[in-house]
Amino acid sequence: MDVNEVLLPGVGLRYEFTNHEGHLIGVVARRTGDFEVVVYGDDDRDEAWPVFRLNEDEAETLAQILGAPRIAERFADLTREVPGLESGRVEIPDGSPYLDRPLGHTRARTRTGASVVAIVRGEEVIASPGPQEALRSGDVLVVIGTDRGIADVARLLRG
Repeated sequence: MDVNEVLLPGVGLRYEFTNHEGHLIGVVARRTGDFEVVVYGDDDRDEAWPVFRLNEDEAETLAQILGAPRIAERFADLTREVPGLESGRVEIPDGSPYLDRPLGHTRARTRTGASVVAIVRGEEVIASPGPQEALRSGDVLVVIGTDRGIADVARLLRG
């Protein structure tokens, strides 16, 4: 899909693409950190109507919601293509020695050979979490590895 980037002096950037129905959609990324989703009339590409505005946190949340199904699809495709590679979910239990500690302190990949590729925290999805991301009770880790590696991550987090 082609995305056009348009500089808006003093405002920010506008990203435009044409959806599958032929409508021109725009996202204005303002210098303030806010975002505005707009649609254009068929007759006048210079006239846009705002659909909604989002602050930076709301835009991040929407991006995570929209991106989460794609991440899951990609991992599912990958596990089908690579024999022996699986994906699993591991919940952080209440008594975990890693509660409120950074993900990197688990050394999960080094110790188990499995990789944490996302953290699901309530409605939020943290894709590709960094080693500094603190683990919380109830977090669900999306793990890629062998069946044994995923089981080892679960044992590691239980202590």
